[in-house]
Amino acid sequence: MNLKNKKHILVVEDEEHLAVGIKFNLEAEGFRVTTVGNGLAALKTIENEDLPVDLVVLDLMLPGMSGYEVCEQVRQSGKRMPVLMLSARTLSEDRTRGFEVGASQYLVKPFELEELLARIKNLLSQSTMVGNRDKSPPKNVVEYEFGDAVVNFQTYEISVRGKAVRLTQLQIKVLKFFVMNEGVVVPRAKLLEEVWGMHGNMNTRAPDQVLRQLRKTFEVNPSMPVHFLTIRDAGYRFLQNPVEA
Repeated sequence: MNLKNKKHILVVEDEEHLAVGIKFNLEAEGFRVTTVGNGLAALKTIENEDLPVDLVVLDLMLPGMSGYEVCEQVRQSGKRMPVLMLSARTLSEDRTRGFEVGASQYLVKPFELEELLARIKNLLSQSTMVGNRDKSPPKNVVEYEFGDAVVNFQTYEISVRGKAVRLTQLQIKVLKFFVMNEGVVVPRAKLLEEVWGMHGNMNTRAPDQVLRQLRKTFEVNPSMPVHFLTIRDAGYRFLQNPVEA
């Protein structure tokens, strides 16, 4: 395969033996791989338009600049490629922060090579399938309106009752997922798998925390939501136009 046709993966890992091992196995799978050992080098590589990066494998603990900071700067620059964050940290707060700054998935060290490869292939596949959809927001509309809110999924501009508001990358991702499944009861396990990239049976309050923030942002009365609903023992449901009681 011509190098230009190979998916380009950037591995940001300061443990050289691990970086070399990941690079070797990814190249064996047919990918083009660049490895760097710090955040500044990672950002410089990502900015190189002559060799676009299709996916980033990003270690959390890096010298000088953490993986959180790298991911946040990547997203602020407008880059949308998948970011698979690696970390030995297992607390749900660490995962949540990773998703808040724009990570696509979070993989805990030590990990099995097969799982790493599977996640990378899955992320690249999803990126290819939704590439056009991300450019054309859900239901083929640029702007999506519900209640007193207007959301632009191209520019990420959001207004509620005429005032501009800001959401984190994770909150936007969850909102978009709900919009794409409007009216459908979404099981908690499915939300964790599709948005967080976690196993559905994982014990975490991350979805509840994001849902609470979405209610605070969009609902007239967050304690009595009409758009972002929790369905007891079933999951969550988003309604664009709630039925009046």
